[in-house]
Amino acid sequence: MNESQREQLDQLMACELKTAKAWALKNMFREFWRLGCRDSASFFFDYWSERVEQLKLKPMIKIKELLKRHFDNILNYFKHEITNAVSEGLNSKIQLYKAAARGFHSFSSYRTRILFYCGKLNMAITG
Repeated sequence: MNESQREQLDQLMACELKTAKAWALKNMFREFWRLGCRDSASFFFDYWSERVEQLKLKPMIKIKELLKRHFDNILNYFKHEITNAVSEGLNSKIQLYKAAARGFHSFSSYRTRILFYCGKLNMAITG
């Protein structure tokens, strides 16, 4: 955040708005991904979970419970340091092509479009 955004957040926090508290918890959790090992991440998650419970924000409690259910899989990030971001990006592109494919008369044309654009094929003639 830039200085102006930081000041605005500080003002909201001073008002003790629920939205500001949720925003602070979200930003606090960003640090989770910067931790170096599973033990640190586990300790941090326990601390963050306590803060969520103390603030009693139902949407954040639901998020905490979701993360807790999948926590073992989330901790695998610290072992392998990979994410599914590439898959999510490809899926997003495919959904765009799907929306644009309403004019196609066959699945084959739709499939060709996905393979062409997601495969980054270069159809330029060189020589």
